[in-house]
Amino acid sequence: MSHEGIRIVSAEEARQDAVTDRKLPPEAVTPAKVRVHKTEGTGMEIDWKDGHRSEWNFAWLRNACPCATCHEEREQSGRKPGEAKPKPQTLLPMYEAPVRPQEVPPAGKYALKFKWTDGHEAGIYSWEYLRRVCNCEVCKARS
Repeated sequence: MSHEGIRIVSAEEARQDAVTDRKLPPEAVTPAKVRVHKTEGTGMEIDWKDGHRSEWNFAWLRNACPCATCHEEREQSGRKPGEAKPKPQTLLPMYEAPVRPQEVPPAGKYALKFKWTDGHEAGIYSWEYLRRVCNCEVCKARS
């Protein structure tokens, strides 16, 4: 039995989540157009029905994986979604190929599921999650 997808929080965390997780209007979480630049290896863009536009590079998306395992690891290390893990200091750093999606199938009509080149594929990136983690200047100023 897998525990992925289950997140246990304290009562205080639940109260904080209720305050910060205000309901977004349907047009704010409904994409008008989604472009995943898999071949170019650059990232993804979403034009939302409310006129807003969001863009992410693939490294940022991988580091913002919403699965329970990644979410918990970020909470324990104090990282925000999209923030990379600190690399250990070594005398000769090894080359690490940039992470890219191998597949990006839809998950119903509410999300995308990325299968990454590093083997990870547990995260389901809902439209609401993607809108909430938009890192454009307008959205950064609001948070």
